[in-house]
Amino acid sequence: MLKSRKRKQLELHHKPQSESESESGTKPTRPTNDPYPTHIRPTPEECRAVRDDLLALHGFPKEFVKYRKDEAQIQSEPLLDGDAKETVLDGLVKTVLSQNTTEVNSLRAFDSLKSAFPTWEDVLAAESKCLENAIRCGGLAPTKASCIRNILSCLLEKKGKLCLEYLRDLSVDEIKAELSQFKGIGPKTVACVLMFNLQQDDFPVDTHVFEIAKAIGWVPALADRNKTYLHLNQRIPNELKFDLNCLLFTHGKMCRRCIKKVGKQQRKESLDNSCPLLNYCKNS
Repeated sequence: MLKSRKRKQLELHHKPQSESESESGTKPTRPTNDPYPTHIRPTPEECRAVRDDLLALHGFPKEFVKYRKDEAQIQSEPLLDGDAKETVLDGLVKTVLSQNTTEVNSLRAFDSLKSAFPTWEDVLAAESKCLENAIRCGGLAPTKASCIRNILSCLLEKKGKLCLEYLRDLSVDEIKAELSQFKGIGPKTVACVLMFNLQQDDFPVDTHVFEIAKAIGWVPALADRNKTYLHLNQRIPNELKFDLNCLLFTHGKMCRRCIKKVGKQQRKESLDNSCPLLNYCKNS
């Protein structure tokens, strides 16, 4: 008993200072979620340089113009034909359909879905097989149909209507918590909705971004995608995240040297001989 009391006194005596105070009497820096705190790349300067290099090479990808955060930029760059205002729920379902397939097939699946079922109420009321048939061209139809139906049914039960616009009034952490409640919705899908549909400063990591980040040494060689997401979101300045993400995604689809996988649909305009990221690969 005496030993126990003595141990507790020692623990109290050596108890670390609370987050509200440090040895100097000032608040310490807020702890980060960076899984690689000693990996100092990318630097802000490097992020800006890569953004500028890819922008000079590709121009800004037109398919992402409508998602720009800056309203002035949106007005100065007209939308593509057929583009309409996309709701948050549209964006979430689009991202679900993009999983494990090509961009072409996922967009085709979304267009087919909206053609067969004009409203989300129609989607929820549809038979499972009809819903699967509508999105079959996007691959994994049963899994994705089940995920979409679950999102809609949970949303209707919780909010009384099929709408996610309320997320615009929430903080980033609150948005992540809300979207993560849906079965089949992971960090990458949440990050895409945050950046594209809610204009929040986030940096999704898809296959293209992940492979390039490893190739140019922005993350350790053995990094996984989730840790890459956490690291890059800590290192990349907020004001560069949107443009840099869109440009890395576009570049990853076109440059064989920046990605390990070379699919059958590799574009003819491959940038092997003029890739501006080769210099960063040498420094990694």
